[in-house]
Amino acid sequence: MSSHRTHSEGRMEGNAKLPQPARTGASDQPRCSENSNPGVARPEQLGKLAQLRPELPPLQPAPNHTICVEVLPIPSEIIIPFEFPGAADVWMPDYVKMPFANYSTQTKKTTFLHHDEVRRWEVIKEALGKTVFKTTKDVENAIKEYNQKYAHLWNFSGLHTHFEKLPPGERWYLLTNLLPNMAKLALRLPELCSKPIPLLKEQRPHAITMAQEQVACLLANAFFCTFPHRNSTRPKSQYSNFPEINFNRLFAIASQRTSEKLKTIFCYFSKVTDDMPKGLITFQRCCLRHIIDWKRLQCRLTSLRVDSGGKIEEEAGMLQVDFASSLVGGGVLSSGLVQEEIRFLINTELIVTRLFTERLAKNECLVITGTQRYSDYKGYSDSYRWLRYHNDETPRDSWLRRCTEIVAIDAINFYNPTDQYKTSFLERELQKAYCGFSPEDRVIAISHKPAVVTGNWGCGAFKGDAKLKALIQMMAAAQAGRDVIYFTFGDTALEESIHEMHQFLRRKDFTVGQLYSMLERYSKKVSGGSWSRDLYQFIQSNADCLKGRI
Repeated sequence: MSSHRTHSEGRMEGNAKLPQPARTGASDQPRCSENSNPGVARPEQLGKLAQLRPELPPLQPAPNHTICVEVLPIPSEIIIPFEFPGAADVWMPDYVKMPFANYSTQTKKTTFLHHDEVRRWEVIKEALGKTVFKTTKDVENAIKEYNQKYAHLWNFSGLHTHFEKLPPGERWYLLTNLLPNMAKLALRLPELCSKPIPLLKEQRPHAITMAQEQVACLLANAFFCTFPHRNSTRPKSQYSNFPEINFNRLFAIASQRTSEKLKTIFCYFSKVTDDMPKGLITFQRCCLRHIIDWKRLQCRLTSLRVDSGGKIEEEAGMLQVDFASSLVGGGVLSSGLVQEEIRFLINTELIVTRLFTERLAKNECLVITGTQRYSDYKGYSDSYRWLRYHNDETPRDSWLRRCTEIVAIDAINFYNPTDQYKTSFLERELQKAYCGFSPEDRVIAISHKPAVVTGNWGCGAFKGDAKLKALIQMMAAAQAGRDVIYFTFGDTALEESIHEMHQFLRRKDFTVGQLYSMLERYSKKVSGGSWSRDLYQFIQSNADCLKGRI
């Protein structure tokens, strides 16, 4: 495999096209496989049909769909936050605990020997209500004012180092303009986000729709580390099964990665504090309730376009795959900087999912519709660099959401790479991919089924076999009735292999069930301990034998 894939779980390249090595007798165009299935897009149509906006019913709240804005003005493109009386008294285990709640308190010293219990929000308002921050030490001191329990544990060397290296003019802008504006946005939390936000808990399908302005306010609070009960990392703490949301861990890491992350995040806040987007975003946790007998499936593989040079985030209107961690966002607020973290940075609104999304179980995915891209970048991992603001012109649907749909599915981390061929793990990855691709298990029902745009899901650091993962995703997409656009992130040899295998399976008229049986046979060979033949070679060598027995 190409050296492009040695250290990562999925390669997202920058704006410039990757240099393509010369290929003898091969076209530099993306590889497309014809599809004879009626009603399915031809390969040359992939990426075009998705531009059609899906038809949606009127936006209405439901028992499994929380809407944080008034719904009646939406058709007129007016967004009004829902006002919830008594929001400060909400403190329930199934909802986000807000920093303005009356139950969020801390001890404050009033005299030499006397301490009073005070509302933490009052301390937050006093600490963040300054008109200007002179240095990042002022930011650190403000955050520690209402996080006194952690004041002696947290360090802000990453934040300080980033600012020290900035040009004086940029540093002045951030300290005197942007950071105060972010603080003002954070302090609007009781006004903008009074409706209780449910936690998206394990095995509880539910959707949340909120305004981009509400998301921005929540993220401003995350930046200033205001969310209560979200700082402990102990295994049995209240939110141990949720990702971290406060930014304190990011601030502690002095590195080039932290600087580039902060540049990307500040680009987002610079935009939203200057010109707030007027749209909605929907987050839905979906659960696959039934087990699929893959061996019995009669559907055939759908159309495929495979390309070594494309980028997932640039395929507008498609179902774009996030190679997720089970704790969504992975290391975006710490040191991680691969496919998922990059996507969460450039579509910064994705970070808010960490506030309310519990760890994904093996039969679950998270679907996010409507986030906006704010940054251009280049590179990957240590070479990642923020470049500039990105002007996202993706159209909006009738719910005022950008027509950008992202699905977070987490692959298994195979410490022993041969484990991935075991049937139990094959079925787990198939079920996970199908949960992400299938429209049937969505909280919000849809009939629109654009192509899945994906790549080497669960490869690189997770030691997945890219050839196997490509087949798994093609099988899941076939059962879900979706075409596939597959990017190999610079690996032209893999591009050619996947294209040829797809064509071979189509010529042989393989069903998904027959392909699963072939993978079962390969699994038995691998488990014997002496098998070294490439997966695709095995399939090609044994196809006629298997077809003759079925």
